[in-house]
Amino acid sequence: MTHRTLPERGRAPDEVLDALAGFAADDPDYKRGRTWSLVYHLDDAHEDFAARAYRMYASANGLNPAAFRSLKRLESEIISIEAGLFHGGPETCGVLTSGGTESCLLAVKTYRDMARARRRVRRPNMVLPVTAHVAWFKASDYFGVKVRLLPMTAGHATDIKRLKRLIDRNTVMVLGSAPEYPHGTIDPIAEMGAIAAARGVPLHVDACVGGFILPFMEMNGVDLPPWDFRVPGVTSISADLHKYGYAAKGASSILYRDLDILKHQMFVYQDWPGGVFASPALLGTRPGGAYAAAWATLQKFGVAGYRELAAQTTEAVEALKDGIARIDGLRLLGRPQGPLLAYGSSDRALSIFAVADQMEKRGWNVNRVQNPDGIHAMVTARHRAVTGEYLADLEQAVATVRADPSLAQTGGAATYGMLAHVPLRGMVKARVLDAFASMYRAGGGALDLHEPAAPGLAERWMKKYVEWKSRRG
Repeated sequence: MTHRTLPERGRAPDEVLDALAGFAADDPDYKRGRTWSLVYHLDDAHEDFAARAYRMYASANGLNPAAFRSLKRLESEIISIEAGLFHGGPETCGVLTSGGTESCLLAVKTYRDMARARRRVRRPNMVLPVTAHVAWFKASDYFGVKVRLLPMTAGHATDIKRLKRLIDRNTVMVLGSAPEYPHGTIDPIAEMGAIAAARGVPLHVDACVGGFILPFMEMNGVDLPPWDFRVPGVTSISADLHKYGYAAKGASSILYRDLDILKHQMFVYQDWPGGVFASPALLGTRPGGAYAAAWATLQKFGVAGYRELAAQTTEAVEALKDGIARIDGLRLLGRPQGPLLAYGSSDRALSIFAVADQMEKRGWNVNRVQNPDGIHAMVTARHRAVTGEYLADLEQAVATVRADPSLAQTGGAATYGMLAHVPLRGMVKARVLDAFASMYRAGGGALDLHEPAAPGLAERWMKKYVEWKSRRG
């Protein structure tokens, strides 16, 4: 393959920007509210405002807080605002991160190292709900902390009956989510906190999704269970500013109850020829633009602005819940309490993945969940204007699949159904890894799970499984 090369001469700026804009031709149509994940878009005016704030500090680097004191001030003010929102005490502390995954990774690293230092734990484990965000399993893989899983109840909530038994002397942390991603349910944080505290184990709350909407929903009168530092057993909280805080991408945070915990997150190397080095988080270079855009967005909206955004989001969520409940054959999964929800089929003859395919043909970008199968929606204030259109298309999509059940055996429905239900999970992982890795060759193409599936898909997967097993001996 011939690789691309740099142009011999630089191109005109306008030409470059036009070409750059063209790259987005096949991206999700998020500006019209057609996307239900990944993007938290309000309008072009807000995006321009955040971009202006970002640009003011685009070259600034938070690597050395003694150099760019402006960035340290911005970070400190953001963390202080969050500490107030989450009912922290005078010792509450924290850092900004690049995203929710970094925040989750840092919590696992911190509690692993704290347990090693304080209790000499050498074979660490952590207790996670099965609905925990996948970033926690990534952290397990990265940092060698074994996962012990809490199962779901029949209603898709976290079942904590086994929590006491899962905690042992090697347990470095327990996790609760506010809310969990697959179904939007807030875990029973108060009960988990009491158990964790009694056993002397830290409890982290993953509020990467909920951190900048749940406090304002509560201010608006929505009845929510306690989930933040008001719960005595909660020792840390992660929250994304670039989700419901509507900051520019690249802005999350992790807060701890006190500095004695935070110190275990930090890295210091005193013998480097380049000088004594200290870093508070995973990244070395920390982009100042993300700090500035986050701070500016918080100042722009204030409490009243965020309460209004939360009210609009709640209105959209409730409209979706009511509309889904009225469509024969559909049911909500779990008990969504925040801005997320998922729904599946209440009729075995109705393939929810085929419904998802039909929704995408109508121009909606949707996510699928599994165990149980469903369609997922991360609802924002922007979606309030399109819920009626979405529900009308959903009703038509269900009718189309009912009229032609064979749609469950074609397209993305067949592929996602096979990925979700084939019992050979190791083989699924290997095949997905092969397909995913191929995207990262120089000049690699896009991953497409929506290609039409020909008849005999199950047979081909079985053949691939036999080949896979033979290669593994």
